[in-house]
Amino acid sequence: MHLLVVDAHPGARPLPAHSHKAELRLAQLLDDSGAIGDDGIDKLIAVVRDALQAAEDKGVEDLLPFATSAVREASNADDVLARVADETGVRLQVLSGAEEARLTFLAVRRWFGWSAGKLLVLDIGGGSLEIAYGMDEEPDTAASLPLGAGRLTAGWLPGDPPAPQDVRALRRHVRTEIARTVGEFSRSGAPDHVVATSKTFKQLARIAGAARSAEGLYVQRELKRESLEAWVPRLAGMTADQRAELPGVSEGRAGQLLAGALVAEGAMDLFGVESLEVCPWALREGVILRRLDHMGSA
Repeated sequence: MHLLVVDAHPGARPLPAHSHKAELRLAQLLDDSGAIGDDGIDKLIAVVRDALQAAEDKGVEDLLPFATSAVREASNADDVLARVADETGVRLQVLSGAEEARLTFLAVRRWFGWSAGKLLVLDIGGGSLEIAYGMDEEPDTAASLPLGAGRLTAGWLPGDPPAPQDVRALRRHVRTEIARTVGEFSRSGAPDHVVATSKTFKQLARIAGAARSAEGLYVQRELKRESLEAWVPRLAGMTADQRAELPGVSEGRAGQLLAGALVAEGAMDLFGVESLEVCPWALREGVILRRLDHMGSA
């Protein structure tokens, strides 16, 4: 869960003022029926309350609460949303996979501008992988696949470190899912610029040698497929604790980094991407930018 507080108005760049985060990992709390259990719902309600308090403390005027694939695809999503609303007063807007892809694409387009040309955007979340392609602020093609790093870790990689046969099975699964979408995108021609967002890509770029986050948003950060391919077998042989010792890898995300790396490697390989650039803006900024656009046209 991430509360991003920004100072923003129509026509201006949203300036981050405060960030409040809590590790929730809902995608890993689903039971065998695909439902979020009572423990997961209780945790969700607790972090929403904490976020509300943080928002109040920072003088936030307007909240844009939303949920993504972990809630969207839960078999008891309506019950979860109702309990959150009843106990916190917050009505979460559940974004569809296509909306996630479109809003992330908007954020990337605004960050890089029109000079970036045709963009291919990849985003690995906890529950899903979003892919979007286009020339404008709305992508021409967008897809959402159930290939989130948290979901795949919980469902495919039980060991720590995982068994080699489990890693191979997940690799096959990831590539089969991605391959089904490649033709739809390739018909539109080669992109001029390939961009990735999300914590997973940022961490993979960092362990492959990209600049630290402390060096600022405007430092160019790239991830080369050759470097990623060299890191995947190394990550597969590490425990979560060992991955957490790598530069830029948080303890809370270390366990799912291998699954995220397999998705990133598969996407870059199947889409023929040798190198991509990591964008600091992603879905949250896209949601904010869309709201500002609507305010400016009102």
